[in-house]
Amino acid sequence: MTDPTLDLTRQLIAINSTTPEDGGCQGIMIRRLEACGFTVERMRHGEVDNFWARRGKQGPVVCFAGHTDVVPTGPHDQWHSEPFTPTEKDGLLYGRGAADMKASLAGFITAIEAFVASHPDHHGSIALLITSDEEGPAVDGTVRVVETLAERGEAIDYCIVGEPTSSTVFGDTIKNGRRGSLSGKLTVYGVQGHIAYPHLAKNPVHLAAPALAELAAMHWDEGNAFFPPTTWQISNIHAGTGATNVIPGELTAQFNFRFGTASTADGLKERLSAVLDRHGLDYHIQWTLGGKPFLTEPGILSNALQAAIAAETGVAAELSTTGGTSDGRFIAAICPQVVEFGPINATIHKLNECVAVADVPKLAAIYRRTLETLLG
Repeated sequence: MTDPTLDLTRQLIAINSTTPEDGGCQGIMIRRLEACGFTVERMRHGEVDNFWARRGKQGPVVCFAGHTDVVPTGPHDQWHSEPFTPTEKDGLLYGRGAADMKASLAGFITAIEAFVASHPDHHGSIALLITSDEEGPAVDGTVRVVETLAERGEAIDYCIVGEPTSSTVFGDTIKNGRRGSLSGKLTVYGVQGHIAYPHLAKNPVHLAAPALAELAAMHWDEGNAFFPPTTWQISNIHAGTGATNVIPGELTAQFNFRFGTASTADGLKERLSAVLDRHGLDYHIQWTLGGKPFLTEPGILSNALQAAIAAETGVAAELSTTGGTSDGRFIAAICPQVVEFGPINATIHKLNECVAVADVPKLAAIYRRTLETLLG
């Protein structure tokens, strides 16, 4: 016997949708949604395909959000099987995007189809927000759709993002928030010169080192009940011409803050700059705010999802805000309750990405049960 969610997952994995390409995944989803009575708006921006689909005109609005794009495969010859040929082995379904996040996309569709068949006159609205720009720069994807919805005053009440959140066993983790990401490119200016005449030069490496050491040792905040303490890490550092007898004229360092709601981006900028100023550095910083932190406190949506997970798997899901950023940070601007739930994430972005075959039908059943609670 075949399972409709597994069948659709295989169909989507077979499509090469390396970011920002969609490859036709969204067309497959759209045709099935339109057959269920959805109104679908395609929103293409630049090279990115997005769509917003909705069934119903009243609230509450329950939205499923996700992305059809996948990261590059890496060397094909290091995969057990072709990355865009869905392959089952030892209870696992292999293929790029299997866990991140084509199983979730398939689960959205089949859960909605089953729910609508049982509840053709359901109250409220079901919506989908899908992009092909989550694994890339994320500038023409979800954020652009959210901007369009905000401009016309269209809000979402509950949103489930299909990111692969499970850690050790399927169903053990729901993300109810994510840390913010604040990056900076620091340039410290010195005076280039001959290394034998240091009194005629000004070495930015020597000048910056004490300040960077102080920043690396700083305690930025205590975190809170939902987020760990803020971290600061240098990712790249460079100075010099490559010659061994030249004092460099500049040092550049790239760094990143991961922060929760105990700190603000502006506050972190001010504190970092204060350290550099105290060390008397001549410097410039180019800041990039990758995303603000968002948090959904335990409530209607997380309770409904936890109950559905328990019913299908017997697992008591925990709420967590760990990990990197997601498109949930954009959706939180128009939706007060945003959570993420999906398959085990152990193989995402790796060679031989896979999802457990047995988990895929359960994933769709969990999404359907959640719809039953919220709109049934």
